[in-house]
Amino acid sequence: MKLFICSLRVSVCLALTAALVSMASAAERKPNVIVIYSDDQGTVDLGCYGSKDLETPHLDKLAARGVRFTQMYSPSAICSASRAGLLTGRFPARAGVPGNVSSQKGKAGMPGEEVTIAEMMKAAGYATGHIGKWHLGYTPDTMPNAQGFDYSFGHMGGCIDNYSHFFYWNGPNRHDLWRNGEEIWEDGVFFGDSMVREAKGFIEKNQEKPFFVYWAINFPHYPLQGKEKWRKHYAHLESPRRMYNAFVSTMDEMIGEVLGKVDELGLREDTLVIFQSDHGHSTEERTFFGGGNPGPYRGAKGCLFEGGIRVPSIVSLPGRIPQGETRDQMAVGCDWLPTIAEIAGVAKPKRKLDGLSIAKMIQSGSAPSPHKGSFYWQLGGGKGAQWVVREGNWKLLGNPKDRSDMAPLGPDDKLFLVDMAADIKELNNLAKKHPDVVKRLTARQRELMNDIGTK
Repeated sequence: MKLFICSLRVSVCLALTAALVSMASAAERKPNVIVIYSDDQGTVDLGCYGSKDLETPHLDKLAARGVRFTQMYSPSAICSASRAGLLTGRFPARAGVPGNVSSQKGKAGMPGEEVTIAEMMKAAGYATGHIGKWHLGYTPDTMPNAQGFDYSFGHMGGCIDNYSHFFYWNGPNRHDLWRNGEEIWEDGVFFGDSMVREAKGFIEKNQEKPFFVYWAINFPHYPLQGKEKWRKHYAHLESPRRMYNAFVSTMDEMIGEVLGKVDELGLREDTLVIFQSDHGHSTEERTFFGGGNPGPYRGAKGCLFEGGIRVPSIVSLPGRIPQGETRDQMAVGCDWLPTIAEIAGVAKPKRKLDGLSIAKMIQSGSAPSPHKGSFYWQLGGGKGAQWVVREGNWKLLGNPKDRSDMAPLGPDDKLFLVDMAADIKELNNLAKKHPDVVKRLTARQRELMNDIGTK
């Protein structure tokens, strides 16, 4: 009997010890991180941003469970550069990607010495996964598995047909679907469904340890291939809005499926979710010359007016950050790397970062932007590169282009100065009225170009 009691006591002690260890491990576990990066999405193209003709219930729910930004900027107005800025926390030009990289196999992209969010998280013990679009290099040394990702599924170039998985837009036509550096074939399978399957699978497989997922959705980038359900739903709208909306709502439904898996696994309150567009909407011929909505802003994809770089963005971590709030302070996609590092408690890369943590700003609407209204954008290289220096309410654009054709640009507009407090539409060039401001910001631009090593 005494032996039985002793054995019982030992069993109880072991069980209590195991429970305490389990609780301690849960308390010490670092948060999971999911970054969802949409492609060519207009500034106000979500229901929670006031869209009246677009249904996005899942992203609206994400905003209700988190913080929505009204002055979030992409690192660039073009795909590859924006992704380089996001993943490295650096000016895209500093990261070696001032513009788009090639979509052709065998062409390099972002230099291998750049340190990505994935490499930062992997060093901290995270499982790291890339799902979707890459567009940062098409060689073994510049594809996802060489840039910190344990697992990768998706396409390496700028876009694909979502059923054949071929790149058709700049010959020769070529197949582009890869898993961990090996070409795979899923003929006729909708790529959106494949991304959902892969994201859910990666999350479920790694649910017992912290994970980082970079889900670079290639929607609503052309070709606009929304599902039949949504094509019927928006059939009453004019072209190209109806095709664009069907694709955005298809994307929203996909996001709902993946976040539903996070909820199902009981991980939602331990998972930081970031949603953001890579830049503004496209007005290219291949997207029927538009479809996206920039709201009141001038510009679109490929230019540095507000419509090209001001993007929808949401962050959510229930129980850790506020819910149902908005932030009007300025932030930039380069800020996510240091912000993730601070929230997750991991070490930042030991190199110069241009992004700054916005963790305090996320927590409080009264906290100032760490940038104090200042930042630098550069699109392309050489003397003809587009650039912007922002200093408070002053915004100086160099070599501006307007893909929205909201207003003409003439020879006198090579330097275009805007007072953002008075002219949110950026229609009035004040360069001649404020030569002192132009001189100061031009000098700052030269200083920054020298600093990042571009000429």
